[in-house]
Amino acid sequence: MVTIGLPIVATLIAWWFSTGAILYLDGLPKATFRWSMAGGTLALLAALWGLDVTASDTSVAGAYLAVFCALVVWGWNELAFLLGYVAGSTREPCDPTLRGWPRFAAATRAILHHELALLASLALVALLTADGANRFGLATFALLFAMRLSTKLNIFLGVPNTTVEFLPDHLAYLKSYFRHRAMNLLFPLSVTAATLMSAWLVHSVVRASDPFAVTGFVLLATFAVLGLLEHWFLVLPLPIAELWAWGLRSRDEAGSEPAAPATRPSLPVPSTTGLATPRAVPPPTLVA
Repeated sequence: MVTIGLPIVATLIAWWFSTGAILYLDGLPKATFRWSMAGGTLALLAALWGLDVTASDTSVAGAYLAVFCALVVWGWNELAFLLGYVAGSTREPCDPTLRGWPRFAAATRAILHHELALLASLALVALLTADGANRFGLATFALLFAMRLSTKLNIFLGVPNTTVEFLPDHLAYLKSYFRHRAMNLLFPLSVTAATLMSAWLVHSVVRASDPFAVTGFVLLATFAVLGLLEHWFLVLPLPIAELWAWGLRSRDEAGSEPAAPATRPSLPVPSTTGLATPRAVPPPTLVA
């Protein structure tokens, strides 16, 4: 029971805490971004070293370390994106007249650097683990990449619930690339594929005989089920963002800071400080 239950609990805690931590850092004043990025890069280097060390480690501890080192590499990419360091070649709102492939091309340019960074990270993880028997780190990163790519495509094509409340002010232009629709043709295919992947990984847990394989497949299966839930969060009206209210609190605190006194009177202007809190917008999808 512990062999199965402990990896599930560990994955849930890591998923919940890493998402909230990234959101909290992203909500701090911009002057802190370079320090957050520096700390994240140190963690990235440690995680890459861990993936290299555990490539031939087929112990239970090796499975845990490989998977969570891959999660740190993934988290670095998410942090770099949300802080605005690695986004895209276009940082302007989408032209409302664009339709079809031109609109898709514009959306791709808006996140191109982030996608290339994810692909480079995937290649690096594959390189570090190429000669070892422990491939759970690589499988974890590849699974997260596939699930997130599917989520992004569904948000682009249109779903009832998007991730606007997770976007910081400096990425608010990305909202113009989202669509609100009751459904799109890709969503049923995405959910079916995610369900089949989750079922296959659960079946792999049942078939596994040694503790290393059982632990690794339980960790992967838990991430797959979370990815499946993330897809359903796109269409179900659930207040899932409340799970990370503590991470989003840094944005509330930053927004409540008193403004500097004006040097001369000025007419009031409409606020453009950005995005709503989770209590004022539809439930989002996940970040991490």
